Amino acid sequence: MADSGRRPLHSRPQWAAFVLALGAGAILLPFLNLGVDPESPFHVPDHFIPLLGKYLCFAMVALAIDLIWGFTGILSLGHGTFFALGGYAMGMYLMRSIGAEGVYSSHLPDFMVFLDWKELPWYWYGFDHFAFAVAMAILVPAVLAYLFGWLAFRSRITGVYFSIITQAMTFAFMLLFFRNDTGFGGNNGLTDFKRILDFPINLPTTRISLYLASVLALTGVYLLCRFIVKSKLGRLLAAIRDSEGKVLFTGYDTLQYKLFVWTLSAAICGLAGALYVPQVGIINPSEMQPANSIEMAIWVAVGGRGTLGGAMVGAWLVNAMKSYFTVAAPELWLYVLGGTFIAVTLWLPRGVVGLRLPGRSRAGRRAGEESGSAESKEGEGPGA
Repeated sequence: MADSGRRPLHSRPQWAAFVLALGAGAILLPFLNLGVDPESPFHVPDHFIPLLGKYLCFAMVALAIDLIWGFTGILSLGHGTFFALGGYAMGMYLMRSIGAEGVYSSHLPDFMVFLDWKELPWYWYGFDHFAFAVAMAILVPAVLAYLFGWLAFRSRITGVYFSIITQAMTFAFMLLFFRNDTGFGGNNGLTDFKRILDFPINLPTTRISLYLASVLALTGVYLLCRFIVKSKLGRLLAAIRDSEGKVLFTGYDTLQYKLFVWTLSAAICGLAGALYVPQVGIINPSEMQPANSIEMAIWVAVGGRGTLGGAMVGAWLVNAMKSYFTVAAPELWLYVLGGTFIAVTLWLPRGVVGLRLPGRSRAGRRAGEESGSAESKEGEGPGA
C-alpha cells in the first residue's frame, strides 16, 4: 500500500535542500576567501580551509559506514584501519617527495636515516609516483577488507561478534604500526611534508586545491552511494539488514552482496584517508586506535543511520563540537561525546535528520507514524 505520509529520511526535501546548501557553501567558500582583504572580518583564516577539508574527509568515512551499517546492518568498529591505511599510502608518497629537502638530505625518509636504515624497504617502491600512491590508498584497504570480510562472512559471523573482531583488527594494526621496525615511522608516524605534485604543500593555493579535491571526492562518493541505495542492489541490502535468513531462503547468496558493499566501504575510507593526510600534515598509528573507529560510528548515529545526508551532517556536527571543546574545555570532550550519543539513542533514535521539521504538518506526521506502526505489525511473524 502506498505511504503518502512517511518518506524515507534521506528523501525529505528540507534535508536535501540543507545538504545542497552546505555543499554550495563549501564550494564557494575558498573562492570568496581569495577576494577578501585579510584584515576584513569576513576573511576566513588560512587554517580554516584545511579544517573544513578534514571535515569533508570525515563525511566520506561517515557515508562509507552508513552504507554498511545503516543500509546493510553490518556495524564495523574497525574502519579507522582502512582510513589510516589510505593515509599512510599518501604519506609515503609525500615522504618520498621530500628528497633533498629533508633534514639529512638523503634518498631515504628522515626517520629511516635516524634509525640507521641502509636502504629503502621493498614495500616503499613505487610511492615516488602520485598515481601509484592513490591507487594503493584505495586498493590496500579494499584488499584487506575483502580478505577479512570473506573469512568473517563465510563463517556467518554477524552482529556484535563481527563488531568485536573488527575492533580487534584495528587494535592489532595499531600495535603493528607503532613498531619502529615496520618501516612506517613508529609512534611518530609520517610528517613534515614539503610538496605534493611539486607544489609546496603549505601554499594557500595548494590548500584550496586539496580542499576542492575533497569537495569533488565527497560529491562523487555521495552520488555513488545514492545510486547504490536507490537501485535493486540497495533494496537487497536493506532486505539483508532486516532479515538475512529470509533473503537466503529466497535463493540469494548474501555473502557476495555483503562482501561487495564491505569492500567498497573500505575503499571509500582509503580515499578519504589519502585526502586527509596532506591537509592535516601528519599520519601516525593513533588514527587506528579503536576509540577513533567507535567515534566514526557515533557520527552516523548522531546524523541518522540509513540516511546518506544524515551521515554527513553527523560527521560535520560531531567534529565541529570536537574542534570547539578540545580547545575550550578538552577535559570535557569525552563526556560531551558520550552524553551526545546517549541522548541521541534515547530521544533521537533516527538521528538529527529525524527531527520534526517545520515543513511537515502534524497530520502528515501522524499518518506517517500510523503507517509505520502498521508496517511493523505486518512484518511481525514467526522468525521475524
